[in-house]
Parts: sequence; structure tokens; C-alpha cells
Amino acid sequence: MTSRLIVTHPGPFTTVQDLGRRGFRRYGVPVSGALHPDLARIANALADNGEDAPLLEFCRSGPTLRAAGKAVRVACTGDVEIVLTRNGRRALLCPWRTVTLEEGDLLRLGMVFTGRAGYLAVSGGLALEKIMGSGSTCLLGRDKSLGGLLLRKGQVLSVGRPNPPAGPERYLPRPPGRDGYGGPDPGCGPDDPVAIRVIPGPQVDRFTDETLAGFYTGVFTVTRDAGRTGSRLAGPRLLHRKDLPPEIVSDAMVPGAIQVPGNGAPIVMLADGPTVGGYPKIAAVASVDLPRFASLEEGRRVRFHAVTAEKGADLLLERRRHLATQIASIAPLTLVGDRVDLTPLFGTAQSRRTTNDTREQPTP
Repeated sequence: MTSRLIVTHPGPFTTVQDLGRRGFRRYGVPVSGALHPDLARIANALADNGEDAPLLEFCRSGPTLRAAGKAVRVACTGDVEIVLTRNGRRALLCPWRTVTLEEGDLLRLGMVFTGRAGYLAVSGGLALEKIMGSGSTCLLGRDKSLGGLLLRKGQVLSVGRPNPPAGPERYLPRPPGRDGYGGPDPGCGPDDPVAIRVIPGPQVDRFTDETLAGFYTGVFTVTRDAGRTGSRLAGPRLLHRKDLPPEIVSDAMVPGAIQVPGNGAPIVMLADGPTVGGYPKIAAVASVDLPRFASLEEGRRVRFHAVTAEKGADLLLERRRHLATQIASIAPLTLVGDRVDLTPLFGTAQSRRTTNDTREQPTP
């Protein structure tokens, strides 16, 4: 008997992702992969997988899954509401932890409260055919990872390495702050613009001095035209020089590139973005901040700050060291008590609700 998860409700936008499909951009194949790779890495670490194991990425709210066959352990990251139903009894669970599902258990991943994305990793990984070395679903390229595009009702997810879960559940004692996944920066109010660092682009000479000044002093808003391909922003109109056309000969683009079409509304390319484009690029979101930007939901305001490529590389190395420290801090989690209010462990989604089911506490 194998371990399986059956999709009873797919959620509005759930895909299979890993850390991306690299080495094929010269053929026009996007990198794809997780919008927030840090959260994906933490989920896989909690599940005791390799960091690049395929997992579920869900936006705005997640899927509902029913366990079948042998017990299976899963891990969820993000500011997410999680409800486990076992033998008719419901319990609200904390994110940033694992939970072992028995046959018949129903796991509902509800609203993503902060940012746009959450992740669910399965211990042993998902059994699926990799394409060009990756399990990522590319919506732009219509690849056939997991036999389709978005997760579907009735779909059966098989576990790649169905070993019985061993040892206590695990959790992350100090998950990223709200600014780490698309929330406001530390010390800022919930409506304050999120600070995003960018590296000046290769076609800055095609914009007026006033436009460049406005780009760095203005405030932009993420519009509803935002997805895995890119996010269109509303804000100060970015004007091209009148002596030059608003298009260029198509050249290479990377995730984070900020294109400015003729209407002056910038578009930030994301994981599934095309590999070339014909609009001038005023800047590119620094890799250290790209996951934060990609997690911004509709209506969130941003302000851009210029850094050098060297500074961006230093900031990225610093973030990776911090992530390694976070992952090293993963600890056992035990359950104590019964029929008491669930008090916040981590100050995220669980602080919004209470339940009369099991209370969770970390081991000393």
C-alpha cells in the first residue's frame, strides 16, 4: 500500500513547483519554480526532503487534501490557516510545522493572510515525471508537469518515497517576519509602501531624467494584473525619451526585470516570465528582494531603492546565511493538553482564530 493525497478541492491557484528549470533559457524556456523559494526550502527542510523536491505552491488560499493509504507527513509554510479533520473532529493547526496524516484525514489549507503564496511539502516528495530536470509547472509554456497545469479536483498525488514517518513532528521556532513574505517592513504600518531594492537596468538611457527621478521617489501599487508571469504596477507614468521609440530590439530578460511599455506602466517579470522582451528595462528587482516582491498581493504599495549589483550580491549571500540558520533551528514539536484554546505559537495565522481542540507546544 502506498501513501497518497487525493485533491478534494484544488484551491483557486495551486501548482507543483520546485526551485526551477535552469539551463534552458536560451531555448526560450522560463526558469519557473517557486515564487518564494525561501518558503519552499523551509517546507522541504521540515519534511526532511532535499531543498529542490517538488511541492505544492498555492496562492491566496490553498487546496483541501484527503490522505489515503499509508500515513504521510506533510509540512506547511507561509501565513496560512490550516484545519485538520480526523474522525469528525476539527483542529486548527499552526503553520511552519509538520503534521502526520492517517488514512481518511482531511487537511484544508485556507486563506493566506500575509503575502500571496504558501507551500505544502510531502515527506518523501511527490512522485511525478520531471521535464528538463524539473517538476515545476510552467503556465506560460503549458508544460505537462503532473499531467496538467493547475491542480484539479480528484487528482491523486503519490508520494515519491513512501517511508512511514518516524519521530515527533517538527516546527520552525522563529519563522520569517511579515516582511519576509510580502508584508510591511519592520517598523512600518500595514499600509506603508514595501521597500524593494532594484539594480538600474540596461536601457536607463531611454528614459527622461524626470522619469528616472520619479521611479525612485514615487509609490507604485500592485494591480489585479499580477500572476506567476509578472506583475503590472500602477503609479507615476514612466515616460520614454521622445527622440527614441518606446520599443527595442528584443533582448534577454531575467526574473525581476522591470519592463516599461509605451503606456508608461511598468511590468515586473516573475518566475514564468518570457526569456526575451521588446520594451526597455528601467531596472531589475534585486534577487534578495524578488521573493518578497513576488509575494505582494493586489493593492500592496511599493517604493523602489537603487543598489549596485555588488551590493545586491552581498545582500543575497547574507539572506542565504540567515536562511541556513533558520533551517538549522528546526526542532521537535509535541502535543500536550486537550480541549483548550489554541494560543499563538508564532504570531501568524493561528492568532486570528481559537479552537477547543488540541493545543500545541514545542518541547523544552
